[in-house]
Amino acid sequence: MCFSAEASFTSSVVLSGFGVAAYKNLSRRPQLLFASIPLVFAFQQFTEGVLWLTIPAAHEYELLQKITTYIFLIMAQALWPVLLPVSVLLLEEDTVRKKLIYAFLALGGVVVLYYGYGILTSNVQLSAKNHYIQYQEYSKSAYTKLFFALYTLAAIVPLFVSSVKGTSKMGLLMLGSCIVTLIFFVQFLTSVWCFFAAIISFLVYKILKDSNLKTSSEFRVRSSE
Repeated sequence: MCFSAEASFTSSVVLSGFGVAAYKNLSRRPQLLFASIPLVFAFQQFTEGVLWLTIPAAHEYELLQKITTYIFLIMAQALWPVLLPVSVLLLEEDTVRKKLIYAFLALGGVVVLYYGYGILTSNVQLSAKNHYIQYQEYSKSAYTKLFFALYTLAAIVPLFVSSVKGTSKMGLLMLGSCIVTLIFFVQFLTSVWCFFAAIISFLVYKILKDSNLKTSSEFRVRSSE
């Protein structure tokens, strides 16, 4: 996350709170992965908070910085294109929509292979500029724009395809935050994009809460018949 270590750790705590609240609103097992999204974001923001602390003393904490950098990049670039479509797929009950989500999941798999290979075979360097962390690595290749577009499709489109109430709003906010990041913070894309996406974790809690209320209401109706 951008800005500072304090902002990253604060975000991590807040997101953890949303994660706990989301788990408390689980009404069925397939919702488990979807409910984990805020906690995954929380851990991701925590790792970048650690990175902020290591930057002023990079030589002293070189190993910690390197390990944490790779953890953050793997989560930010090689996790979400698969985790998001899978979490939505588990919630979906419509057969046609499931097939469409499977297609984007396959696309996400390709994205993961590209970013995962790049992360693990590159000497990633990072620097702090204007209160943002900039990751200088393989992503400056000729395929940067193409794979970021594929990343966006794999991670966001399934939210629009899903019939679950509220996921389309989540998709709109993620798409909007992505566009804002590209326009105003393109040099610090990985760090800032994850900050904006983390804000959307609140919707995960709301979607599960609304789903739980709907399930309880339907159960009461069936019981009264």
